[in-house]
Amino acid sequence: MPLLPDPVARLVDAALVGELTVVAEDGRPMTYPLVPVLDDDRIVMTSSALDSRKLGHIKSNPRVCLSVTDPATSAGRTERATIQGDARVIEDDLHSGWERLLPEIGRKDPSIPALLKARVGFPLIFERALIELTPKRTLYWADGRTDGAPAVNTAEAAR
Repeated sequence: MPLLPDPVARLVDAALVGELTVVAEDGRPMTYPLVPVLDDDRIVMTSSALDSRKLGHIKSNPRVCLSVTDPATSAGRTERATIQGDARVIEDDLHSGWERLLPEIGRKDPSIPALLKARVGFPLIFERALIELTPKRTLYWADGRTDGAPAVNTAEAAR
């Protein structure tokens, strides 16, 4: 079984927004909305490198959780998923390293090409790091009802 079961991968692929939860230095969970993009068995997101606390939180504690729960941002899909795993921050090329995600991000949000035209006027906003999430455990509610038990998949079971 793959790390991302097919229904979870399809949901992530449809999602314009996922909620990434990281652990702050004081142990509190902090949640940020980001655009998730599938990259093989990993999920990749971008974050502004400019004063980004979430990047610091991930560097301090790579254990994160990504949830896809809102049908309005998931092409009307009503199922829900939570992906627990380890994240790493990739800052090798803040200027263009993230651009490989543009076709997928643009597919999810057609306003992106117009936004990129403003890039020259706001260059610091476009210095972006990648956040790469390696799934370790997924929880999936096919019917969208989180009051019932989810289907659970772990990386150990996938081996």
